[in-house]
Amino acid sequence: MSRAVLATHNPHKVIEFAQIIAATRPDFEILGYDGPEPIEDGVTFTENALLKARVAAAHTGLPSFADDSGVAVDVLGGSPGIFSAYWAGHKKDPVANLELLLDQIGDIADPHRTARFVSVIALVLPTGQEHVVEGIWPGRIATAARGDGGFGYDPVFIPDDQPTDIERTVGEWNDDEKAAASHRARAFRELGPLLQLL
Repeated sequence: MSRAVLATHNPHKVIEFAQIIAATRPDFEILGYDGPEPIEDGVTFTENALLKARVAAAHTGLPSFADDSGVAVDVLGGSPGIFSAYWAGHKKDPVANLELLLDQIGDIADPHRTARFVSVIALVLPTGQEHVVEGIWPGRIATAARGDGGFGYDPVFIPDDQPTDIERTVGEWNDDEKAAASHRARAFRELGPLLQLL
């Protein structure tokens, strides 16, 4: 069985990646990571993803994935973007992040609440080879949080592509629906042939 480390201390991301991979590569095992995390001082998703993957590969000696992701709201010029996890401060409080975002665009009409989830996945091999892919999931921001599924901004993000006739936030989707359509799933599919290197 092929194995790789997912360079995150976020258990939600580990679960989501495992679900995405299980659907396409049942012979592939994603390992959790408890090693050092670098300061994410990059100014792009790509820079931060590479920082994390390089540290994990050096620490474990195994192929390492790292995801850097967030929500980019058009009317906010693409923010929160790389600051999504810290939008309401350094405590990484997801509820405060949601409330601040909703407050900031509270007076914006629905047609102008367009946004996208962005995921950049870096794969760093012990040989030093590096690969980067990106997944974009377009949608818009709801006027209020709905649903208790997922994590982060899921309860306020309404994807353009809905798996049913009823429009729902990602917080109202089930795990299988999200694993098939999310920004991370889209990025992971871009890795495609690169997984054969592992």
